Amino acid sequence: MSDTPKFEVIDRRKIKKEEEQETSSSQPAAATPPPAPEPEQKATGPRLVETEAAKPPRSEAPAEPAEAEDDLTAEMPPPPTAEEKAEQESAYEASAQRVEDLLRAQNPTMGAQPPIKFEHLVQQLYLSALMQMGAATPEGQRPRVDIVGARQSIDLLGVLEEKTRGNLNANETRMLETVLFELRMTFLELTKMISLQGVQAPPPKPEKH
Repeated sequence: MSDTPKFEVIDRRKIKKEEEQETSSSQPAAATPPPAPEPEQKATGPRLVETEAAKPPRSEAPAEPAEAEDDLTAEMPPPPTAEEKAEQESAYEASAQRVEDLLRAQNPTMGAQPPIKFEHLVQQLYLSALMQMGAATPEGQRPRVDIVGARQSIDLLGVLEEKTRGNLNANETRMLETVLFELRMTFLELTKMISLQGVQAPPPKPEKH
């Protein structure tokens, strides 16, 4: 059974609707107070939940990956409407612009930030994998390697390649394939070094007289 923690997506639209109803009322209810929200509605965004590995073992067989994805989809809130998406996107862009204006006011020489594109995502995962394999270690220090994290970053790029196949242009496809090839080769070399370091030399054989 996988030890990877699952996360739960909280439907913030319900929380926002309740907050608007509370603020619109001029007088609090004279009767019984409103029921306290459930624990999961107190979160402000996605949060980690208890993993299956941390729960007591059960007798049934582990769910297949496809079944696990179906369970995750069933637990998610309904998708937002087109109106909700448009409203949120507009508010997000306005908020991001205010943040950029504040930063530029503090640093007038800073230019406008370039838009985030597909290559930025690939580069972020590429640099993360390199750092996890010890590429950013200062000179003279022993590399600190996170081999499990490196594999996860490389596998994420593999998932990205699989899910975007047929939707990328020639340059994006070439960049993604090249990055994956280089990272996997580096991973192979690193794991080979780790395996060799873990093997101890056999003791010398006694000389025959």
